Amino acid sequence: MEKVDNRLKKIPESQQRYLDGIYLISKTKKAGWVSNKEIKEFLKVQPSSVTNMLRQLKEGGYISWTPRKGIRLTKEGKKVAMRLEQIDSLLRDFFSTILKIKDEELVNSLSCDIEHHIFEQEEMVYQNLKKFIENKEKILKFLEELDDSE
Repeated sequence: MEKVDNRLKKIPESQQRYLDGIYLISKTKKAGWVSNKEIKEFLKVQPSSVTNMLRQLKEGGYISWTPRKGIRLTKEGKKVAMRLEQIDSLLRDFFSTILKIKDEELVNSLSCDIEHHIFEQEEMVYQNLKKFIENKEKILKFLEELDDSE
């Protein structure tokens, strides 16, 4: 995926969470349209919070939305959400494979909390995480050897 430009990196975490939620819900839909109610239930927030955030996301050019109608990510919104999903996937892999955290809820929580901070960093941080995970077999072997030497 292309580098995330500086404008996208400045999206507040609250907006990132909504974009992430809209994206995840939309993946289960045939045409990708999402309702306010689905967002409210998915994110466990109040209806007024959803409406306020949808206004912000629309102003930012991240969603297509008309009040009382469906919501859909724009190209920019989808770009942000897809990058967040990539980071989340790498973090889940790191926590479960490298750190060997077995509690799936904890892995999900950690990944979700950290993905937004990784997103805001330079592209190099994302690429370093990606390289680290790509070399996980070597890392796991090293960790096992370290364990054996004790």
